Amino acid sequence: MKTLLLGVTLGLAAALSFTVKEEDITGTWYVKAVVTDKDLPEEKRPRKVSPVTVTALDHGDLEATFTFMRNDRCFQKKILMRKTEEPGKFSTYGGRKLIYLQELPGREHYVFYCKDQRHGGLFRMGELMGRNPDTNLEALEEFKKLAQRKGLSEGNIFMPLQMGSCVPEH
Repeated sequence: MKTLLLGVTLGLAAALSFTVKEEDITGTWYVKAVVTDKDLPEEKRPRKVSPVTVTALDHGDLEATFTFMRNDRCFQKKILMRKTEEPGKFSTYGGRKLIYLQELPGREHYVFYCKDQRHGGLFRMGELMGRNPDTNLEALEEFKKLAQRKGLSEGNIFMPLQMGSCVPEH
């Protein structure tokens, strides 16, 4: 569940031909929809997600921060996304995970696409992220098309509920 939650917060794009501009990607993002390459059982899907805050760091790196609830306790997670030579591509967890960012038309939505090498296999997931928590049907349609182009099934798309950020215990 923890790995999925981390993956859910970071997720879907493709080979990119543009440069992610810091001012376009930094700030607060809301997870609108999630797709995975595996048919996750209902109980493994995160039901609620908090906003994700993306901060620009030195050398084009990014940091994604979010909170989540587990066993009635609030936790905060920060993920360092190191810029690579390829525009829009970042690595995390020592290169085990690759994250691609793709802006959708309209500049209010991005797709975070993640490839995670673990246990000898490849896990892929994507997230539709928007600047506000409202549903945008056009962005959702673009997300579905992009997921299909990446070989991900539309039947594996789900839309978690938005929750506010919780305050982690120290």
